[in-house]
Amino acid sequence: MRQTILITGGAGFIGSHMVDRLIDRGDIVVVVDNLNRFYSPKQKRANIAHNLKGDTFYFHKADIRDRRRLQDIFSRYRFDCVVHLAAMAGVRPSIEKPLLYADVNVLGTLNILEQIRHYSVRQLVFASSSSVYGERSGPFRETDSTDEQISPYGATKKAGELLCRTYAHLYGIRTTILRLFTVFGPRNRPDMACFRFMDALVKGRPIMRFGKGETGRDYTYIDDIVEGLMAAVKKSFDFEIINLGNSSPVTINTLIHTLETVTRKQAKINALPQQPGDVNFTHADVSKAKRILGYSPKVRLHEGLKRFYSWYTNTHAERVSLLR
Repeated sequence: MRQTILITGGAGFIGSHMVDRLIDRGDIVVVVDNLNRFYSPKQKRANIAHNLKGDTFYFHKADIRDRRRLQDIFSRYRFDCVVHLAAMAGVRPSIEKPLLYADVNVLGTLNILEQIRHYSVRQLVFASSSSVYGERSGPFRETDSTDEQISPYGATKKAGELLCRTYAHLYGIRTTILRLFTVFGPRNRPDMACFRFMDALVKGRPIMRFGKGETGRDYTYIDDIVEGLMAAVKKSFDFEIINLGNSSPVTINTLIHTLETVTRKQAKINALPQQPGDVNFTHADVSKAKRILGYSPKVRLHEGLKRFYSWYTNTHAERVSLLR
């Protein structure tokens, strides 16, 4: 059955891939995105440009902090589901601009929840982050404590989770919270390690590596994340928190070595101190996702980076880096 689905942040990396999948499925998709300058708005527009001429896609340039604008958008459509992806992302920038992160990630999420409540939307899928786990040894399980945050970003995503839980309890909104682990692939944000490292390799610049490269991340290919998101839209729950990751963490040094293999280029390393707020290790336990969503990540790091490199060479290799 065709659904009308709102995706906040739908012009971004993950959101635009989700848009494509929902349109392919035959749904009507409405996107709210403010096209902010955290990275190039041109890149975000390019992410969704191929959908603009269709009759099942509607784009609204709007900020989730703008309550009147949100009310206008929610009043135009009868949404079956909201996929809330819009957020200020990144640990290090959140330390520099904590008030902005709180404004967007907490108050913006509350604005979305208020519209969902007012217009009686049945289902919410909220994108949280592995950052809510803070510093701990893995694998991370949904039942682990998330009370010890080490960055404003992690704290704001935890606050978003708590607001979602509260609204699910008070108003019966069927809610699924997905904790995403380091996503990479085509359309990757240029501030993320996979993009920055590949960009540096291709352009013969030093890779800025924080720490000794022994920290580990659970790099998860975008197609696998979207499969999990699609499953969460198809199968709603009263309230669930679910990890989405690859469950195969690798070190930064391994990532760099794999990128060298894929690009056939030798990395130059500029070693910098470990940054505040960065955790040493992330590792998703995805047994719950497998059990209740049928989630099974398929794309391993080397194959994912090959696909990423193919996209990169077709879109960015001859351009100035999108980092600003």
